[in-house]
Amino acid sequence: MAKGWYVLHTFTGHENKVEKLIRLKMEDENLSDVVLDIKVPAEKITEVRNGKKRTSNRKFFPGYILIEMELPDRGWEIPCAMIHKIQGVTGFVGTMQNSKPQPISVEEAKTILQKAGAIKTERKVHAKQDFQIGEEVLIIDGPFDTFKGTIEVVNQEKGKLRVMVGIFGRATPVEVSFSQVDRG
Repeated sequence: MAKGWYVLHTFTGHENKVEKLIRLKMEDENLSDVVLDIKVPAEKITEVRNGKKRTSNRKFFPGYILIEMELPDRGWEIPCAMIHKIQGVTGFVGTMQNSKPQPISVEEAKTILQKAGAIKTERKVHAKQDFQIGEEVLIIDGPFDTFKGTIEVVNQEKGKLRVMVGIFGRATPVEVSFSQVDRG
C-alpha cells in the first residue's frame, strides 16, 4: 500500500463541491478504506478597506485539492476511477489517464498543509490593503505613534509602507506595516 498526498485537478471554483462529493462517496461506496483525508488549500487573508478589517479564506491553488489516500498495489483502478468520474474532476496531477497516480513528496505536502493551516506552525497573516501613493496616513503603533505622513511606497507582498513623516522639521522615510497605520 502506498500512503501519501495526491493532487487532484478540478474545474476552478468547483473545489469545495468536489470535496463534498468525494466525502459522500466515502460514506456510500466504501471509499473510506482508500481516502483518508481531503483538503482544499486555502489561507486566511485580512483585508482593510475604508478602515474596516475583513478576514476571508482565499484558495492559493485554485483548481486543485489534496487527497490523502492509501492506494493498494492491486485494485487501485477502482477507487481512482470512482474519483475521476465525479463531476468537476479532470484527473490526478502528473499521471496519464490509465496509470496509477503518484503522490507528492512529503516536503511538498507539509509545505502546502502548513500554509493552509492544517499543520500548526507560526503563521503569517496576509493583509491586503488599498493604500495609494500620496495618501496621508496616521501612524497608530510603534515608535512613530501619532505621527502623520504621506505614503511614498506601497509593498503589497510584504504588507509594508514607506511613509514620509516630519521629524525635527525634516521629511524622513519610515517603514511601517499596514496594521500600524490608519487613514488620517
